[in-house]
Amino acid sequence: MFKLHFAHYTYNFIHCSLYITLHILHFMLNKFLPALAITFIASGCQQNKINYPMTKKVDTVDVYFGQPVADPYRWLEDDNSDETAQWVKEQNQLTFSYLEKIPFRGQVKKRLEQLYNYPKMSEPVRYAGRYFWFKKDGMQNQSVMYYSDTLGGETVELLNPNALSDDGTAALSTEAVSHDGKYLGYAIARAGSDWTEIYVKEIATGKTLDDHIRWVKFSGISWYGDGFFYSRYPEPSDNDALTAANIYNKVYYHKIGTPQSADKLIFEDPKHPERSFYTQTFKGVHILVIYAAESTSGNMLYIKDLEENSEAQCIVGNFDSDYAVYDICNDKLLTLTNFDAPKYRFVAIDPKKPESANWQTIIPEKENVLSSVTAKTEKLFAEYTKDAQSHFEVYSLAGNYLYDVEFPEIGAVSGFDGEKDDNEIFYTITSFTSPSNIYKYDVKSNKSELYHRSEINFDGSGYVTKQVFYASKDGSQIPMFIVHKKDIRLDGSNKVWMYGYGGFNISLLPMFSVTRLAWLEQGGIYCQMNLRGGGEYGDAWHKAGTLMQKQNVFDDCIAAAEYMIAEGYTTAGNIVLQGGSNGGLLVGAVVNQRPDLYGVSLPAVGVMDMLRYHKFTIGKHWATDYGTSEDSPQMFQYLLSYSPLHTIKDAAYPATLVTTGDHDDRVVPAHSFKYAATLQEHQHGAAPVLIRIETNAGHGAGKPTSKWIEENADLMAFAFHNLKIYPKY
Repeated sequence: MFKLHFAHYTYNFIHCSLYITLHILHFMLNKFLPALAITFIASGCQQNKINYPMTKKVDTVDVYFGQPVADPYRWLEDDNSDETAQWVKEQNQLTFSYLEKIPFRGQVKKRLEQLYNYPKMSEPVRYAGRYFWFKKDGMQNQSVMYYSDTLGGETVELLNPNALSDDGTAALSTEAVSHDGKYLGYAIARAGSDWTEIYVKEIATGKTLDDHIRWVKFSGISWYGDGFFYSRYPEPSDNDALTAANIYNKVYYHKIGTPQSADKLIFEDPKHPERSFYTQTFKGVHILVIYAAESTSGNMLYIKDLEENSEAQCIVGNFDSDYAVYDICNDKLLTLTNFDAPKYRFVAIDPKKPESANWQTIIPEKENVLSSVTAKTEKLFAEYTKDAQSHFEVYSLAGNYLYDVEFPEIGAVSGFDGEKDDNEIFYTITSFTSPSNIYKYDVKSNKSELYHRSEINFDGSGYVTKQVFYASKDGSQIPMFIVHKKDIRLDGSNKVWMYGYGGFNISLLPMFSVTRLAWLEQGGIYCQMNLRGGGEYGDAWHKAGTLMQKQNVFDDCIAAAEYMIAEGYTTAGNIVLQGGSNGGLLVGAVVNQRPDLYGVSLPAVGVMDMLRYHKFTIGKHWATDYGTSEDSPQMFQYLLSYSPLHTIKDAAYPATLVTTGDHDDRVVPAHSFKYAATLQEHQHGAAPVLIRIETNAGHGAGKPTSKWIEENADLMAFAFHNLKIYPKY
């Protein structure tokens, strides 16, 4: 669950929407002015039992290729206005007054606390002579970083983010141990924002040094010599730090013990202000790797010789494919790429002859998607995604297949990190009904043994997980995991919780969540859809859900619900649909197209305004998946045809609880604000349309345990209440 992100293994930049795994508003509820507006029944909602706060309209109209498009709630984009703050306050008052009336809301929260209250631990990773790992004791808000000089030796607390804020909203974003093991560089994100600040600790003494780097976003910490490389943006003004477009990213070198003002500029591209950069260094190697990206798909690749201090050399000069360097050996870049290999291959690139014709293929493209490659004791561990499940194969350094890794249980596997000469390494396995169990693996013998089992107050033996393949609208076979109690009846009476994403080449593997356990133990069914747009089957699968193929993603989602109905699991109106970020877009678009299928809609931090998403923070980077309203008349019309904000009409919509955070500077909360106001205006059914706006919270990463439990208890109680489920505890 808690993964060490050493710089030489981290390449989150390519997927920063991500995972870049690239999204806000900044205001505090205690600053809201007294209510100035009278609460009215919103236009078109006369049939509702809920009196929604009046949301004023303005005469804002944009013209796209000669077609006018009204944006009456444009004023909600201003995160600094008193009017917006007042609107947020009134909406939260309505939402929480509704939630407080649900009689079992407190019981749901208590059960989530019981389920969550168990020790959580990451796999140990050996680096620079020490073992490092993370641990969270029960209800701690943030994970604590520890180390020991030997496995099982004296444990030393190295970094405790819980001590950095009173409410647990200061979170660790990334960390990297220096190659000599002397320092820990770490980045802290506050109140959910993607903005981070980098600090340095002296590991032996635990002393935090004076080094302090600001205005960093989506950056690694790449150690070299007595300092590190990082990327940052110019300092924004106070008024637009959470909404303005992030441009003019630059790479700097920081020397330990000096102020940020003395940092040396290493790389920039002022002719292309929207490009962002990510750096990488490797132990014992004097080469700096620089990635350049304009989106979440495809990147350029540069290297810089740090001994000669030469100009950066361009190895790949276009954005047509993805490139991630996993090691530098014999002066060659060992690189994972989908160039001429939609399911990825592992190649060696000679910087002296960087043309693709000269690349040496070590592991060729195969039937399954190659996700990562790790070198251990003269062997290569290749991680594959096989039908949305983890599969590992072992190769020689020359690329000869040796054997598969046999895992003791089925699930999503992560780990295998550490020093290249380690024979004893660790990995974790996670499933839908079991949290991460840690195994110790002997490289030479290919044997695993249990190192740490998570002890949780839940018995998963009474549940079954199966994978099915169903036909989408165009006949494509789409995989889906279904989890439920073993004694379930297929009589159409079951309640179903469906989750999907479908974008940015991201694969959804089996994931553990105590929220799902709380749903399953009440007899509910959980479904996880592997929609097109994701990365489960490589580049073709991804592209089949992008640009003017985006409707495929929505069709895949709709077909999943229809499959569950046709197979006798449930009936229309008894389905919860949930998704976040790009998945929030999924929920909004699908519910607009087929409101009859769903009883509850839970869009979180969603991209809801497809005509203007690219105008905020890092939004422009998503254009390779979405296109923009300015590209062409055809692209504009296509976006308009599914944009959740623009496809709402007078109809009976399912019970909807929109969630967002006031510090989300990835998908700014204006998306959710405008969407909720519009849906309230056009709701002609009796089901509630509410929005829950969390303060001191962002896109989701680093959210403290306390806020996570409160939010998920509200989501669960809302779903139970509106599907007429009366939980038994």
